[in-house]
Formats: sequence, C-alpha cells, structure tokens
Amino acid sequence: MWRNTQHGWGVISILFHWLSALTIIGLFILGWWMTGLGYYDPWYNQGPWVHRSIGILLLLATALRIVWRFVQPTPKAEGSRIERFAAHAGHIALYALLLIVMVSGYLISTANGRGISVFGWFEMPAVLHGLPNQASLAGDIHWYSALALMLLAAGHALAAFKHHWLDRHATLVRMINPSHRSK
Repeated sequence: MWRNTQHGWGVISILFHWLSALTIIGLFILGWWMTGLGYYDPWYNQGPWVHRSIGILLLLATALRIVWRFVQPTPKAEGSRIERFAAHAGHIALYALLLIVMVSGYLISTANGRGISVFGWFEMPAVLHGLPNQASLAGDIHWYSALALMLLAAGHALAAFKHHWLDRHATLVRMINPSHRSK
C-alpha cells in the first residue's frame, strides 16, 4: 500500500499530493498577504523568511516527488481519451508551473548573492545571482506563474469533483484512500 499500482495510488504518492497542495495554497496566501505588509509590521521580515523557508522545503520535496513519480507505476486514468490526454497535459503543466514558481522565488531571494536560511536548519546557497534586474524580473515571473498555478490547481480540483460526482469515477477516491482499488 505504500507504493502505487496500476489500479491505485500508494500512501507515499497520496501524502506527496496532499501535503504539496496544502503547502502551495498556504504559500500563495502568505505571499499575497505579505505584499500588503508595511515596514513597521512585525511580520514584514518574518513573513518572507517563513515563505522562503517553506518554499525551499517544498522544492526539495517536489524533487523527491518527481523521482518517486518516475520509479512508480502510474495508475490507469479514467475517462475518455480526451479527458485522459487533458489530465496528462494538466499534470505536466502543474509540475512545470510549480517548478517555475519555486525557481523564480529562489532567484528573487538570492539576487543579492546571499543564500536562503531554511528555518536556521541549513542554508540553500546562491548559485545564480547578480543578473541584470534579477529580483524584479524573477518577481514578475513568480507572481504571474503563482497565479497561473492557482488557476490550474482550481481546474484540477474541479475536474476531480466532476469525475467523482458526475462521472462516478473513482479518481478522487483513489487519491484519498490508498486501499481503494478501482476495477
């Protein structure tokens, strides 16, 4: 049950999915909230530090998740041929946008040449810095790709609900219950 099968997702994939989803939503909310903070707000420095730290942890978890995805079978998708193609394209787009958001966030934070302290546990070094307009260009990419990621994630959730309630497929159930195996 820890591993995926052709019929269902394993516990590890399910945990990666839901923890990533909650983290991404939380980071988006925190990021949006931070844009309205004033200089004298107590969270003016604390908010970005928490946002960057969680973002780096998500980046590392996403790298593990991608490796896990490549070494595990993918359960057979339900729906028509067009729906299966759309689901595959949508998943690729979600991963691509997620990576763009995280890399652009990294580039914003390391533009000055300093690494990112992750909750004081370790430092992610600044390997690429000093590019012209790095922080502002990466900031624009970060913001718009995060918006696009949220919209695509909302579409992903709506598609799951459509499969569950209208089509009566086990798509959503398989992502919640690792012991469920569709036939």
